[in-house]
Amino acid sequence: MIAAALMLVPTTSDARSRHHHHGAKSSHHAGSHPRHRHVLWPLQIADGQYLPAGWDQLPGWEDDDHLAAFKTFRASCRPILAGRGRADAKPLGDSLREPCRAARASAISTEPVARAFFERHFVPLLISRIGETQGFVTGYYEPVIDGSPVKTDDYTVPVYRRPSNLFVRGYTQGAALPNGGPVFRKVGRRKLVPYYDRGAIEDGAIEGRGLEICWLKSQTDLLFAQIQGSARIRLPDGRVVRINYDAHNGYPYTPVGRILIERGIIPREEMSMHRIREWMDANPDGAKELRRANRSYVFFRKVDLNDDDEAVGAQGVPLTPWRSIAVDKGLHVYGTPFFISGELPIESVNARTPFRRLMIGQDTGSAIVGPARADLYFGAGAEAGAVAGRIRHPIGFAILVPTSLDPVASGRTLPLPEPRPPAKARKPAATPAKSGGKDGAAIVPTPEARPAATPSQPQARRHHPHHHRHHRRPH
Repeated sequence: MIAAALMLVPTTSDARSRHHHHGAKSSHHAGSHPRHRHVLWPLQIADGQYLPAGWDQLPGWEDDDHLAAFKTFRASCRPILAGRGRADAKPLGDSLREPCRAARASAISTEPVARAFFERHFVPLLISRIGETQGFVTGYYEPVIDGSPVKTDDYTVPVYRRPSNLFVRGYTQGAALPNGGPVFRKVGRRKLVPYYDRGAIEDGAIEGRGLEICWLKSQTDLLFAQIQGSARIRLPDGRVVRINYDAHNGYPYTPVGRILIERGIIPREEMSMHRIREWMDANPDGAKELRRANRSYVFFRKVDLNDDDEAVGAQGVPLTPWRSIAVDKGLHVYGTPFFISGELPIESVNARTPFRRLMIGQDTGSAIVGPARADLYFGAGAEAGAVAGRIRHPIGFAILVPTSLDPVASGRTLPLPEPRPPAKARKPAATPAKSGGKDGAAIVPTPEARPAATPSQPQARRHHPHHHRHHRRPH
């Protein structure tokens, strides 16, 4: 019953808002009912529902490599304990600090001990969007792309860094910017207009300003790097330039794969990044129109990483292939563990490979929205890209929350509702008084019988001036 009662709850911000708005006015009521003071409300996740579960209810939990997951989690603990990022407004808040202190202080080196760590410091909750039974995952990777430090006959497509005239309200020039919301460019001293869209930038709106990091062979290569958020650019002399997401132009991302499905060009069951690239390479004019249907454009920054270092996620730590995921940063705290279980086409397009892994939220993306939505990181290169490009599937989600936020324990402190007041006895219906009422009561006369109706002439049909409806012509 406790689990069922906790499944649907208001958002944390709503609960806090009600508490603050009504706090001053409800002091008399609180004084009348002291048990309503200092209520510890259960975990609340916007647009999400959850069900407390046991570890034995997570399919494949006992078979996973918990030591690998522990190492990934421990890497997330460095920025968590350093206090980077604002976590207070999110459901988990700062609760990960306690298990992170334990992780950083321990020297766990075996699988059983790593599993015991998670089972001691966390409780699992099956989570999904309200009204749904599963979550949803896609895959991403870091492309390895041929490029050049200068423009040549073969390398003609620039990779741009963030322009100086790109402006987001509330942020200073050079600050880390959100990956969503409006973005402007300054015209003159005060005027702000929306930033250039993809078509305008491809047509040269910002060329000649020294923004080029390097050059690629095709716009398709650039588009795929922008979709993934990072890339390794392999130069002709063997050097590798590492680039990471830095900013965007303010337009929402439109999936080009979805457009191809809606137009009937690629069947939904055959959709993959490989199929998208094949079609774009074979249809250059159509590819140009398709790219520009996605008005979003990403700007990069050059990062100082070794050739074999993994890409750095939004949390600021290197990603771990098959263990790191991108999550909705508006809902989840970086470093949160998730156990994801189901079947995915890992080995081939039609395969149903069991996928049961403990993964850590260390990255985000503008298309990753919702309480049970994740992008699985598979590493770098063509092989990782082939797997990532096939993933677009519903799957089971469990979020691991620190024991300090155990909603079942919190639910035991919730106040009971006030007892329902007893129903008032209904008065008996009045009965006609009889002659010579009891105790001298007045005699109530009954009404005289109504005269019988006499036949009447048929009434003339009445005219209803508004019988016909007036339909306005649509404008």
